Amino acid sequence: MSQNVPMNQRGPDTASSVTESVEGSAGPPVVLIVDDDTDMARMLKRVLERRCPCRATVADSGERALEELDRCRPDVVLTDIKMPGFDGLALLRRTREIDPSISVILMTGYGTVEMAVKALKEGAYDFFQKPFDNDHVVHAVQRSLERVTLLRENRRLQAQLESAGGFSGFVGRSARLREVFSLIRRIADTDVTVLIRGESGTGKELAARALHALSGRARLPLVTVNCPALPEHILESELFGYIKGAFTGALRDKKGLFLEAEGSTILLDEIGDIPVSLQTKLLRVLQEKEIRPLGQTRNIQVDVRVLASTNQDLQAKIRNGSFREDLFYRLNVVTVTMPSLADIQEDIPLLAQHFLKRSAREYGDRGLVFLPAALRCLVRRRWPGNVRELQNVVKRAVLLAEGPEITPSDLMSPAEQGPVEAGGAEYLPHLPYNAAKQMMVESFSREYLGRVLREHAGNVTAAARASGLGRQAFQRLLRRFGMEASGYRCDPDANQEGSPSSDRVDAGG
Repeated sequence: MSQNVPMNQRGPDTASSVTESVEGSAGPPVVLIVDDDTDMARMLKRVLERRCPCRATVADSGERALEELDRCRPDVVLTDIKMPGFDGLALLRRTREIDPSISVILMTGYGTVEMAVKALKEGAYDFFQKPFDNDHVVHAVQRSLERVTLLRENRRLQAQLESAGGFSGFVGRSARLREVFSLIRRIADTDVTVLIRGESGTGKELAARALHALSGRARLPLVTVNCPALPEHILESELFGYIKGAFTGALRDKKGLFLEAEGSTILLDEIGDIPVSLQTKLLRVLQEKEIRPLGQTRNIQVDVRVLASTNQDLQAKIRNGSFREDLFYRLNVVTVTMPSLADIQEDIPLLAQHFLKRSAREYGDRGLVFLPAALRCLVRRRWPGNVRELQNVVKRAVLLAEGPEITPSDLMSPAEQGPVEAGGAEYLPHLPYNAAKQMMVESFSREYLGRVLREHAGNVTAAARASGLGRQAFQRLLRRFGMEASGYRCDPDANQEGSPSSDRVDAGG
């Protein structure tokens, strides 16, 4: 009844991850071995300490195991079921109460299917019947240590997320981000004009919403104008409005967005793209607090706070004449600069966890967690699209991940994998060694299998013989990499060595 998965089918870099501290403490993880057969317990201790990155401790009864649980809080409990007094199933239940992240592996010399099913339903990670193979136990303990690492890292990130996400939707604890929070708090409940600067995807609109939400104008909705999305003549009428008959098609009066924002806040998003002719009229709004709708002969006073955002170099636009200098100084009373992801790398795991939680709610929570290697991959990666790009990468991983764990390869799009498959290595420096190695091995394997299948017109038997592999081994490789021999057959009715069905990849072979 073991749940073993071969180690070569696990996610990349998982075996090495168990040596990392999950709670910040020094030293290797701890495995508690519980068996009233002391010879068996000592043998397991020697095997595990020699072959696993762990320290093993031994208890000869359930009662002693409880003392060890309180004393050293192990990562894994490997326990016999049949013991005098406090047995293994009772120890399993007590361990789950103390810390659900501890993996419990049960073993017995009197195993039955019913007993195994009961143990697994009550939360056991695995179940062995004695006698067992040492390799079997070692692999199970390694996998259970990986599970503990993932669960505790996930729990730590979730706790940090809950404590770090309390400022108007922002997620992060870095010094740069805290500086932004502090500035927003100081200027939010004023009417000062604010210019929000930052690269694309850094959360400029989120900063604007925070400024509005913390102000006395928050009782009314924030009005947002996407300046580059509208042609010049439409943008002017949208901002300032018009009266009936102002131009052909003006069949009734239209209230502009500045009047819609009366008593509230207006955000001019990407203001660097506003045409120069409109910049003059916008300058009048900031100076005189009044607008003139198209076709109107008089000005209208407005009570609107103006926020503007841009990812452009406005000083450069001033030098080339595409942005008015006097408008810049009117907008730039206070500047809030949003940091790029490169500036707040320490916040990337928190942001990834936040987007994982959000996407899981949206697409169905499968209990997904990040492998440590995946988080390291995210931290080391370049993010030209900043937070927005990170959000999209995590969303794609949630949709496409095949197992319960998000691996480095789940975080890459086909375009990012392309250079590796073409023989390059542009992306590899951003991955841990084991993950990069696996990517290269998978790339080679897919290319090799595809070529040998093409050379033999999709005939699995002939392709296996040419590659020096047994037919079943060749079939296993095809299944592992999701490849179909039928896609390489020039003629589906052609088969050199039997019927067309003779090269089917058997489900169990």
